Amino acid sequence: MIKYLEKENLEDCLEEGITIVDFYADWCGPCKMMGTVLEQLENIKILKVNTDTHEELARKYGIMSIPTLIFFKNKEEVRKEIGFKTKEEMERILKEL
Repeated sequence: MIKYLEKENLEDCLEEGITIVDFYADWCGPCKMMGTVLEQLENIKILKVNTDTHEELARKYGIMSIPTLIFFKNKEEVRKEIGFKTKEEMERILKEL
């Protein structure tokens, strides 16, 4: 399930289990490719955060380049991945978590 962060508080959107937070921008080519991969993942909560509209949040989480994926498990940050990842890489990361 993919949800776009709007005016909500990011921490309020995190749930038990795994949540992937995708920091992206509309103008970013690799971000668009990453979005296509994320759409193919099943049974996982994905929260997309536009760094252009949520600059403060991007700073808080130390986002220096996009796409950046932060993996939360039971509302705790457990992993950060920078750059495009294939569906196979994403499935491998999720298995490791």
